[in-house]
Amino acid sequence: MSKGVPGLPPLRPLGEEDLPRLFEIQLDERARQLAAFVTEETKDREAYLAEHRRFLADPEITNRGVEVDGKLVGSVAVFPVEGDIELTYWIHRSLWGRGVATAAVAQMLKEVAVRPIHARVAEDNAGSVRVLERNGFVRIGSEDSFAGGRQATVTALVYKLG
Repeated sequence: MSKGVPGLPPLRPLGEEDLPRLFEIQLDERARQLAAFVTEETKDREAYLAEHRRFLADPEITNRGVEVDGKLVGSVAVFPVEGDIELTYWIHRSLWGRGVATAAVAQMLKEVAVRPIHARVAEDNAGSVRVLERNGFVRIGSEDSFAGGRQATVTALVYKLG
């Protein structure tokens, strides 16, 4: 468990009881559009819950809940993919621009010492670009990929920390 950032409670382990709330948070269409790299299957509650139960059970994935004022407002995770470690996060849209995502990512980076960590973000998602850069990530490239949240090919910026 991380010690937290002043003004923001520490991250906490996620449990199965948190998944319905996280499912509701990620249904926000504006957020899905900006995140871009989501699938239509994540709109199916049972499919979402089943997939995320598997994530919670996987010892190679570090999942943490983000709370503000005692309420779960999002999540941050690191996970292996094709030999790399990737970072992902999702914060309730009502908290965008308030430093919550930046602080949550900072806390996760203190907890997870492995480096390098990679992250990908749609090139027009300026908020997420700022979150990554404020946490020391450096852009190392880009790639075009199909983005389910937009039903189109989108350029993803590829970032790396350490």
